[in-house]
Amino acid sequence: MARAKTSWSRRVLPWVAPDGVLLLAAALVLQLDALRGGLPAFARFYPYAVFVVGALLAWRFQRNRLLLALLVLALATAALGSPGRGASGQVIIRATALLLPLNLAALALLPDRGTLTPIGLLRLGAIVVQVTLVVMFSRTAPAATAALLAHPILPAKLLAWVPLRQPALFAFALALGAVLTPLIFESNPTGRGFVWAIVAAFLALTAYRPGPGSAIYLGTAGLVLVVSVIEASYLLAYQDGLTQLPTRRALTEAMQRLGGQYTIAMADVDHFKRFNDEYGHDVGDHVLKMVAAKLAHVEGGGRAYRYGGEEFAILFPGKSVEDSLPHLETVREAVADTAFTIRGRIRVARKREKSKGSKRRQAAITISIGVAERNSRHGLPDQVIRAADQALYRAKEDGRNRIRT
Repeated sequence: MARAKTSWSRRVLPWVAPDGVLLLAAALVLQLDALRGGLPAFARFYPYAVFVVGALLAWRFQRNRLLLALLVLALATAALGSPGRGASGQVIIRATALLLPLNLAALALLPDRGTLTPIGLLRLGAIVVQVTLVVMFSRTAPAATAALLAHPILPAKLLAWVPLRQPALFAFALALGAVLTPLIFESNPTGRGFVWAIVAAFLALTAYRPGPGSAIYLGTAGLVLVVSVIEASYLLAYQDGLTQLPTRRALTEAMQRLGGQYTIAMADVDHFKRFNDEYGHDVGDHVLKMVAAKLAHVEGGGRAYRYGGEEFAILFPGKSVEDSLPHLETVREAVADTAFTIRGRIRVARKREKSKGSKRRQAAITISIGVAERNSRHGLPDQVIRAADQALYRAKEDGRNRIRT
């Protein structure tokens, strides 16, 4: 039961924090009567401060999507801040409501490219063209353009409760669906950030009226995107892309923070090189993912890390070797008891493959584990890891698929 709750929280929490929390904070700030007097001045400063700082980070770390998304949000903030009067102002407001979500969705789905590369300049040019067209139509044919941007798609009564015009409303729905769909299969911080940025943009447009609400929501959309890129950069350095476990760097820092007793276990996939050579690297990657999934569920306060290659580490803060052994034995047995099916690598003609089907066989996957704890002889993290490595070698020499201390 505890394991199921942990798994659920790991899936749901990244969707809520920090992006959803930031947006909730913005909504609460706008509702607090005590802050209303200072909100107009804050709204003039806050969004552009976020955009400038975020743009500098995007430029420094070559995040073209973030840079262009912040540019789009800045343009939207400026447009809603002083759209003009009459039909011309209506064109700018309605065009912003229509184009903002579509641009954010497009940037979310496109890969990052260098800002000064041909593709990067093409994306920038597309934004400039949109701005030029909106300004041109707002001056040359404001009434007709405003009517077109408000043209109903469905009967007006169905969506009368939404303050946005129907074209903009459908643009938001399309953008949100397009960004959410890939995240169902593979979630990532940047994608989640764009989802929340689209939600914040929707709130900015629905809350649009004379006042600071739209600027604060759009500034928060930019802040969410900046935080999501920082989170993605952190995961790139501290989370293994294949197994989704924390990396060796994360283990090193975790051990340096521990001042008292702890136990470290080094686990290695038995005969992995031979297995990799025989069945190929793709199958080998599946083996590592399976082993990592089992180790990630270790109990007793342990946490698994990808140490490198086919080697993993499990850290037990505040635990002795004796405390940790039962939990290590449980994960060792879990790996050994898992049926791992391999599809045959023999290449055959497609007709024969269709008629006979692909060959399959079961392979036994086991791990060996070496365990050591911090004590008077092994006081430094490197010394504890070295002692655990030596215990791992003994487990290999004694026949593999076992634990040694």
